[in-house]
Amino acid sequence: MSSSELTAAPETTTAVVSLAARRERPSGGWALLGSEISVMFRRWRTWAMLGALAAIPLLIAVAVRLTGGSSRGPAFLSEITSNGLFVAFTALVVCVPLFLPLTIGVVAGDTIAGEASHGTLRYLVIAPAGRLRLLGVKYAGCAVFCIAAALVVGLAGTLIGALLFPIGPVTLLSGVQVSPGEAYLRLLLIALYIVVSLLGLCAIGLFLSTLTDVPVGAMAATAVLAVVSQVLDQLPQLEGLHPWLFSHYWLGFGDFLRDPISWDSFGQNALLQLGYIAVFGALAIGRFTSKDILS
Repeated sequence: MSSSELTAAPETTTAVVSLAARRERPSGGWALLGSEISVMFRRWRTWAMLGALAAIPLLIAVAVRLTGGSSRGPAFLSEITSNGLFVAFTALVVCVPLFLPLTIGVVAGDTIAGEASHGTLRYLVIAPAGRLRLLGVKYAGCAVFCIAAALVVGLAGTLIGALLFPIGPVTLLSGVQVSPGEAYLRLLLIALYIVVSLLGLCAIGLFLSTLTDVPVGAMAATAVLAVVSQVLDQLPQLEGLHPWLFSHYWLGFGDFLRDPISWDSFGQNALLQLGYIAVFGALAIGRFTSKDILS
């Protein structure tokens, strides 16, 4: 062996050891999550959905401004003309049954199936991140979108309400009047409640996304299940099933508009969503870790 080969050998060995150590060392979960969130918010689709959600309180406020309001319609609608803060409350009530679940269905259904359809899932799986960490990051990214969606509706409603209507003390459902500052705090709590409410749907969408390589199918199935759950919740013949439906407590945030605040509904909702996360998270793990990934 020549002297040049002897000199190159240690360098080659060092490079191989360094590469092996880098592959064995778990990749930074936070870095992977940051990359996932960055990719999500660089998509036009994400901003289009957030823009559509922001347009809902705008349409409500403009309609009330032009017509003078009405006692018919969603909760708090008749209060908007006297206090612009109710635009945000009304928008959240309108968005929870359909618009928010629809956007969450799109994001959750695309988590795994979207990568498979683009042919990038195989490369993500063989990376040091691994399948379990990839699932966790995808779910966390979906949860971040839930937070962004709820805040966009609340913030857009607050801004357009302040522009078109007077802002003043808010009379709660219990008849107690609170300052605008405390009303904003309660609005933030309602947004948190809605985020928690949608976490179970995120887990369902993640599981459905592991079943197919066609993201549209997983998106549609997630949105349809959200609608079906709410329909079943309205049937008195299935009253015994209602507490187990993931949408049962979605509109329970009215407890945050009472004095004192009741946390019973929030606790029951959080426990129910945690159960759905555990069940469908386990199903997603079982499916994804045993799945042959060819794309």
